[in-house]
Amino acid sequence: MERHEVLVIGGGPAGAAAAIGLARRGRDVVLVERSPEWRWRACGVFTSPATVVALTRLGVGAADLGSLARPIPAMRVETPTGTRFRLTYGDDGSTRAAAVGLDRSRLDPHLLDLARGAGADVRTGVSVRRAAGGIATLAGGGEIQARVVVGADGLRSVVARDSGVVRRPPLGDRPALTFHVADPDPSAVRDARMIVFDGGYVGLAPVPGGRVNVGIVLASRSWRARLRADGAAVVAKAVMTAVPAAGDDPVPWAEPRICDAIEGAAPVGARVARRSGADWLLVGDAAGFLDPFTGEGLHRALRSAELAVEAVDRFLSGAPGALAAYDRRLIRRTRAKDAVSVLVQAFLEVPAAFDYAARRLAVRPAVRETMGLVIGDLIPASAALDPRFLVGLLRP
Repeated sequence: MERHEVLVIGGGPAGAAAAIGLARRGRDVVLVERSPEWRWRACGVFTSPATVVALTRLGVGAADLGSLARPIPAMRVETPTGTRFRLTYGDDGSTRAAAVGLDRSRLDPHLLDLARGAGADVRTGVSVRRAAGGIATLAGGGEIQARVVVGADGLRSVVARDSGVVRRPPLGDRPALTFHVADPDPSAVRDARMIVFDGGYVGLAPVPGGRVNVGIVLASRSWRARLRADGAAVVAKAVMTAVPAAGDDPVPWAEPRICDAIEGAAPVGARVARRSGADWLLVGDAAGFLDPFTGEGLHRALRSAELAVEAVDRFLSGAPGALAAYDRRLIRRTRAKDAVSVLVQAFLEVPAAFDYAARRLAVRPAVRETMGLVIGDLIPASAALDPRFLVGLLRP
């Protein structure tokens, strides 16, 4: 049996960030990732400037960001009745950074390379069958024992499962589909689009490499039944065909060129009773994830990894309560944002209510700016729960 200080299970952004931070603090870190090489899977690509700042803290340089990220001035939200409003995420066109669409096929391997450079032992093509009691049993045979196991293994975390903390997702079993289509104008800087339709929504985010990322969330039972009956390709085509034309969006949505396989996630969310135990903790999606309309999963993944690095380092230095303190800190940090996300989802469930709120956001710049800053994790989410904000949003 191998023995190490820290075992990180999962090589996505959260796991890589945790390995980078702990290795830089001189800790003995092993990271295992089940895929032998990066492959496309359902994951987030659109994110706010806060994520760019977090990536910079990890050591992703400006030159690297130029190939990893494509600037996006705003997310334009569009309702079925034609109401539109732009969330700029704090970008005023001058000094503040824009949101970005990330190329995950380059970002994820780049972060693993940073982890290797920091001194972490990164092993790809290694699956974990069981993780309990500080011991990970590998699918190919062998065991790794660690003083702390970091579960960064996503929505179906083995660490969360074997620790008995998995609970039903807060928004049920709604599925999501993601894939890329070819971009006829890959050099253009333009808005991303979030298009709400009856029973779901679709996000369209330009990314590097001449592509646009498509993310479809199917919230209604009728769409989920259609997905089961007809399959992902038929449902994706139906959603894309209904995307309204826009002057700044050159993609022929009725007949786009799909660049990769349609990947799915169901449910697109995760909930856990706890995020840490005696010898383990969870980061990223494994620590809980809400529907991505306002979820900002990438920023949460990196921020949870930062908090985990501090907690694990303190624990290994002799602070027995450090892992439990991580759980409390993460709850405090995410509670208000989760409440905002649930509130937005409640409006989405009632199209007339969502359209009412959208019309107010479209004509009230100060309220709209606050909402964008909250969704982008640029100001505390409690600002969107302040009664004065809600009055400003909902008054006739």
